[in-house]
Amino acid sequence: MLEYLRNASEKPVAKILIALLAFSFVGWGVAEWIFGGGVADNALVRVGNTEISVNEFNLEKSRELAKLTKEEQRDIYTDSAAQGEFNQKVLTKLATQQMAENRADDLGFVVSDKRIAREIREYPEFQVNGEFSTLAFDTVLNNSGYSEADFAQVLRNDVLRSMVLGAMSVQVPVPDFVVKATYNARYGLRDVEYATVKYSDFSVDNPSDDHLREYYAKNPQVLPEQRSVSYVIVPTEMAQPDKYDKGYATAVKVEDDIIAGESMQDAAEKHGAKYVNLGTFDRDSRPVDAVLTDKIVAKLFDMEEALESEMIETKDGFLFLRVDKVIPEHTAEFESVKKSLVADWKKEEQKKQAYVRANEVLVDLNKSNDLPGAKKASVSRTDGAPLELLVAAFRNAVGTNTIVPGTDAFYVLSIKESVAPVVDDKKMDVLRREMHNVSKRAIMDDYNSFLMREYPMQVNEKVFNRFIGN
Repeated sequence: MLEYLRNASEKPVAKILIALLAFSFVGWGVAEWIFGGGVADNALVRVGNTEISVNEFNLEKSRELAKLTKEEQRDIYTDSAAQGEFNQKVLTKLATQQMAENRADDLGFVVSDKRIAREIREYPEFQVNGEFSTLAFDTVLNNSGYSEADFAQVLRNDVLRSMVLGAMSVQVPVPDFVVKATYNARYGLRDVEYATVKYSDFSVDNPSDDHLREYYAKNPQVLPEQRSVSYVIVPTEMAQPDKYDKGYATAVKVEDDIIAGESMQDAAEKHGAKYVNLGTFDRDSRPVDAVLTDKIVAKLFDMEEALESEMIETKDGFLFLRVDKVIPEHTAEFESVKKSLVADWKKEEQKKQAYVRANEVLVDLNKSNDLPGAKKASVSRTDGAPLELLVAAFRNAVGTNTIVPGTDAFYVLSIKESVAPVVDDKKMDVLRREMHNVSKRAIMDDYNSFLMREYPMQVNEKVFNRFIGN
């Protein structure tokens, strides 16, 4: 049709047809604009009163993608979850930058052209033999996709943001008494005494079936969801274009046969691919297999039963997954776990008796302030006694007597006194720097919260879903 119109464009009939064709396209566009089919609002995000367009987002996305390795780029292109996370990261970066620029505008900050020219001349990438090179400048800009005006604006915005945020990054001195108090709290010791009442000190008889059933009713064993999984992989060296293309062609044939109804195993054997049956497993007890990365396992547990995945590119080749069977989460039958319950029931009974005994010891301690057979120790927050005792020793006040539950015992604890730590100048300096950084982060977090309140971010969901959403 178009060829005919080109060859006969001077004929009256052709001119009429061309006019009608042009009018149909114009009318289509106008009608779409009139009736709301077009996107009149191209703003992707509003930060305060400032808009960020889809084009700005796509430019920033391209620049961020260029910083990634080929493997990282492939992950983003082939994994919708990774793509969504990457888009969110770019969007957050643009919005955060725009908040600072809005604040600079409200404060009346201005960056002169002279300042921008000086910044450009001082860029190491634009210098040759220590002097500014116009050729280097043009080359770098062409390779990065910036025009001169775009790059100047980027620099201007960077300087404006540094004016706004620079003051927030200045360290605020932390008073000496705060550093000392923190040092004492972190490195101070506690003198304690404690007696141990072990579960194993008490003997119990074997339980009856009724006892076990009663115990199991209160402590059922829930088996997690399990999946029977198999896969086919077409191994190839993904970094070599020729081998990549050959592997891809084979993978397409495997995929076509699977779609046509052949089993994965038959399709793999037919084309020299590798078929593996992984058996049945849950998320936390996967078999040892290089294919089963966290990302692949997550995908397997999102798939439906008796379905194959689309072709997946991995670092080792092209992969097809299949979930052969799904066994939902369920409570194990009593008879299947009966033997394993005996030891748990006995430990529970021993625990009850140990707790009774620990309470008797505590009552005596409170009456006589004496703890026969107790162990004395000076404990820090990280050393000197079982972990449960360390936590309790610093969580409770000096003079407290209490029972502390452990894994295999109850401890009767008496906290005697606090002991100030020996001052270590090196540790003190490290702590001071740490507190400076914490203080700086706290100020920056507060200021970021202020910017978010002052310039709220609103995403245009309609535009986002149409142009960016997965």
